[in-house]
Amino acid sequence: CPPANQERFANGKLVTVQFHPSAQVVMTAGHDRSVSLFQVKNLSLNPKIQSIYLESFPIYKARFSVDGEQVIATGTHHSMFFVYDMIAGSIIPIPKVRGVEEKFLRNFELSPDGSFMLLTGTSGYLHLLSMKTKELISTVKVNGRCTASAFTPDSSKIYSYSKEGEVFILDVRSRKCLHKFEDEGSLEGKCIAVSKNNQYVACGSSSGVVNLYTTDACLKENHPKPVKAIMNLVTSATCVTFNPTTEILAVASRDTDEAVKLV
Repeated sequence: CPPANQERFANGKLVTVQFHPSAQVVMTAGHDRSVSLFQVKNLSLNPKIQSIYLESFPIYKARFSVDGEQVIATGTHHSMFFVYDMIAGSIIPIPKVRGVEEKFLRNFELSPDGSFMLLTGTSGYLHLLSMKTKELISTVKVNGRCTASAFTPDSSKIYSYSKEGEVFILDVRSRKCLHKFEDEGSLEGKCIAVSKNNQYVACGSSSGVVNLYTTDACLKENHPKPVKAIMNLVTSATCVTFNPTTEILAVASRDTDEAVKLV
């Protein structure tokens, strides 16, 4: 496999690599303050489409919008974020979201239906924004400190994983907590994913253990038993994701090289 970004290697750590939802394009973004887009053509050549440079803004996370028309980028030490409009070719700074009192805005999730952007705040605060206007709709608070969240495929619920190892299931419409459960054996929650067919929830913790649950058990029980506990990682599990057909779960740790397992 040749590098996808061989026409422009980053000068710093890469934090995001993502395929465009509909075009043959891959995006990279990272600490060198840039977002780059490459056309995925063949194995020998992936020409660079463009690079966007964000002055004094090392990127923490970048994502394509669901319709593929925008790129959202948050910084490592900023309370603002940027929207790159790919159709107009313009970079739009979102300086301050009214009603969101956070020193830094880093982690966020986009709902699969393209309606919402969920910002992870401090002290368990979650801020739900309108994807269209980037304005605050509502703020929800969960117990403890929230480290990761995931929308269900129909965008009706949010699974929010706390640093203390609890998972809160929130209803997007009413903004109420429907249920909460404890992730078995979790010392510290790190990452969470819901499968595309809404059958499974995967929770990754600091010990490197990834627990796989059925969503039915998560919605009903306070101490659900995992269908499977994946023990292959020896460092903190920092990324879990299902493939689109829910046949493979990828688990990875950024704490050591080549710590990627496919289950």
